[in-house]
Formats: sequence, structure tokens, C-alpha cells
Amino acid sequence: MKKEMKRVSVVVLAMFVALFISTSVIQVFQADSLAADPRNSRTLYDSYRTERGPILAGDTVIAQSVATGDRYAFERQYPEGELYSAVTGYFNPTQGSSGVERSMNDLLSGTSNLQFLDEINRIISGQPPKGAAVQVTIDPAVQQAAYDALGDLQGSVVAIEPSTGRILAMVSKPTYNPNALSGNDSTEVISNYNTLLEADGDPLINRTISGDLNPPGSTFKLVVATAAFETGDYAPETQLPNPSSYTLPGTNTTVYNSGRGQCGGGGDTVSISDAIRYSCNIPMAELGIKLGDDLIREAAERYGFNEDLSIPMAVEKSVYPQVLDTPQTGLSAFGQSDVRATPLEMAMVSAGIANDGELMKPGLIDEVTGRNLEVLQSFEPSVLETTSSADTADAVTQAMVASVSSGAATNATIDGVSVAGKTGTAENGTGDPYTLWFTGFAPADDPQVAVAVVIEDGGGRGQDGSGNALAAPVAKKVLEAVLNG
Repeated sequence: MKKEMKRVSVVVLAMFVALFISTSVIQVFQADSLAADPRNSRTLYDSYRTERGPILAGDTVIAQSVATGDRYAFERQYPEGELYSAVTGYFNPTQGSSGVERSMNDLLSGTSNLQFLDEINRIISGQPPKGAAVQVTIDPAVQQAAYDALGDLQGSVVAIEPSTGRILAMVSKPTYNPNALSGNDSTEVISNYNTLLEADGDPLINRTISGDLNPPGSTFKLVVATAAFETGDYAPETQLPNPSSYTLPGTNTTVYNSGRGQCGGGGDTVSISDAIRYSCNIPMAELGIKLGDDLIREAAERYGFNEDLSIPMAVEKSVYPQVLDTPQTGLSAFGQSDVRATPLEMAMVSAGIANDGELMKPGLIDEVTGRNLEVLQSFEPSVLETTSSADTADAVTQAMVASVSSGAATNATIDGVSVAGKTGTAENGTGDPYTLWFTGFAPADDPQVAVAVVIEDGGGRGQDGSGNALAAPVAKKVLEAVLNG
């Protein structure tokens, strides 16, 4: 009898240990992934009865849950939906989510591992379930300035604090109203979603970090200059041949400068600094071929090209191709061929230069707080990559300052402020509208903000628009909003 009791006791003990281990593994290691699994119907039902946490930008509530009094209990609302849609995204328990709503869903819905003790306390105290509050890094004044400056143009704006990587503005147009996708009437939400899918300009795409990426055009010359100066074989004053046309080696493809003349008004040679200042294609193509695609790729990857990135929304990779022949390398040196970049990526290029060659990891989240205002998660600045030496960053900065003060980017000039900038007017194919760019930072000697602006579809001007004419004035407004804030 004693032996049988012992056997039963061992079996019961083993079952208890197995149960303890399995529940611990689920709670500690698998809770977040299970909560994020779209097949998890319990999460879906919980999301109906949970007061989802708010999303805030400064003191501004940009997403909140409000009681509906119906069987769903709550509904998500976005007080300034169109202004912040690229940040918040939308949330609907049955139809999906995007933006911060999606990437921070476990904390907003109160299902994160970080909220385990809070959940126990809530159950004991009998409090209703409530998600955490997410504070984003967006500055409402800068966001509004970027939104207003972009107007009705199709494109996007990203502004970053170079010393920390905090994202101050993120605007994508055309925009949409996330309230149209957050209601509890599924039929209406599906109809609204389908309407947005078919709308001109794909408003559901967040152009700041995803979508059909654009060639960065001449803004990419900043990366090539970094690659050149880091070798120690080239300096800002290094001279390059200055013809009015240049046939890429082994091809019949001819490259021209803007205006189809020599760079900087003439001369047999032109410096790298002036090639950037006047945004000349031919000397940069010559320089790119001398450097080779490997050195350019290495510099590009230090700035974040070809790398996965999360802010915490997943960012589509910007691309510098893995294999380029000599003519393609020449084209890539002024941001053509198959080079592609997000606006966030080009803002990162300026931010790295502005921060003396230290590129900070960009991020959109400042802090997450629980129901009792306890801090569950906070943003800590960290270096993503050392892109160059401080001397190289300073050399590129000086060329960018010259570009704004007396070169190809003069429409970004701000009275009394030294602005560093670079324009881009990227080609997309014969007869297709250009993509117009500006990236830069200010003040050049004490950078507070780095910005990138992209305007698609030629800004409505086909091939007559330019980065200086349309993108630089938008960037100027964003820079002023930070400096005057």
C-alpha cells in the first residue's frame, strides 16, 4: 500500500511540476507572441472589453478609447486623425491595425509580460482591465508644421533630433482619417477600407518608412562624399575632371549635369565640395567609379542602407544594390541606378552627419506608463552606427552649408541661421515625373533637427520641378518650427 501511495505521490508531483513549468513558459516567454497571434480569439474578445491605453504626443491625446455603451464597450477614436495617421495607424478588433497601434499592441491592450503584476493587482482589487499609455516622441508643433508645409503634395516628411534619434515629425500624404477604420460597425469599416485601397495615391501607405521606395537622387551624394573622405585619399578640395557630358565606361549612356553645362560655371576641374554645392552629376559619377561600389556600399550600410530597422514599426529596407558594374556604380553615385531610400533613411544620413558621425538609433516611443503611472518602458538613446570620423562629418557639413547659402539648395535658407542641406531631383524613367528631395539639418554648428522631405509625382510639375523649388521650402518650414519652438 505504501509503495502504491508513493507512486501516486510521485505522479502527482510530476504532474504539478509539469504544469508549473508549462504555465511559467507560457506566461514568461510566450505571452507576447500568443497575444499577437491573429488566430488567438481570446485576445480578440479581450480587446473588446479592455479600455485600450491612449497614445500621446506631448500633452496632446492622438488616440484614445471611449465608452460606447453597446456590447463592444469601447471604440477607438483619433482626435486629430489625419494629422497623426502615419504615427498612430488605426486599430479595429476585427479588421486589423497599423502604426503604433499595431507595433505597441500588447502594451496598449494590457497583455504584455511587463503588465503581469499589474494584471494580478487588477484582478485582486477588482478593477476593470486597462492598457498602458504610450508617449511618442512626436512634437505636435513640428508635426503640424510638416503637415501644413506639405499641403496637397504627395510625399512625406521626417524630422529627427540628431543627438538622440527621437523622431519629431512623421507625415505622409495623401493621408486618411483612421476614425473611418476604428468603428464597431464591421460592414461600414470594410467599406471604408476598400474605398481607401482604391483611392488615388494609396493613402494607407506610410511613405515615411515604406511603400514603393524612390531613388534618392543627389541627396545620395552625401553618402558618396562620406565614402571618399573616409579613405583619406580624397578631401573637399580634391579636383575632378569637369566636362559638360560624360559617357559611362563601356556604354552609350551619357551623363549630364543639371542644365547640361560644366559644373560650377566652368573650368577644367571642379572640387568635390563644389560638386556637392552645385549638385553636379558628372564629377560625382567619376568619383563613384574611382571609389568602386564596395566602398560606397560600406558607407551606405553604415548609414542604415540594406539593414533591418524598427522604430518600433518595421521600416522597409533602403537599398544600395549588392552587385553593380562600373556604369551602374557611376549612376549610383548620384542616387540613380537601383538605389532606393525611405525618407527616414535620408533623414538618418543628415542626422549622422549632424552628430559628428555618430548615427543614433531612430525611435518613435518616449515612454510607456501603466495604470498607476509606473514606467513600464522608456526610450534610451543609443548609437546605431559610427558612420564616419568627426572630421569627415565636418567636411560634408561644410559642403552642405555652401549648397544652402550659395548653391543648389538656396530655398532652405533661414535668416540668421546656418543651414546644411542637399537637394535631389531623381529621375524615374523616360517621360516620368521626377522625385524631389531635400535633406539637411540646422543650425549647422549646433544641430537641433535633421529633416528629409520627399515629394513624389514631380509635385504636379512632371519633369519641370526640382528639389530646391518644392522640397527645400517644406524642409525650411519644419526646421523653423523646431528652432522657433
